[in-house]
Amino acid sequence: MDGSKVNNQSVTEEMLTEQGYRKYLGEDLDIYYNKDVCVHIGNCVRGNPNVFEVGRRPWIIADNGSIEEDIQVINTCPSGALKYIRKDGK
Repeated sequence: MDGSKVNNQSVTEEMLTEQGYRKYLGEDLDIYYNKDVCVHIGNCVRGNPNVFEVGRRPWIIADNGSIEEDIQVINTCPSGALKYIRKDGK
């Protein structure tokens, strides 16, 4: 799944906010999460526990991984509960 798109359309902050996603700021990448969409498969926490740690607040720290690592993990989310927006325009 491409975490930068919804229905083959590039996501925007406004779109994700309207759909109930919460924003987790990073320097180069913002990660968005929607608890109501999540099916708790755990690909994120297994994929990179430095970025995704359920017992920590905030539980997502985008800067604890590289952009490429974060995107790779987000794209394994089967429900679409995780999305991202790159700040470098790519």
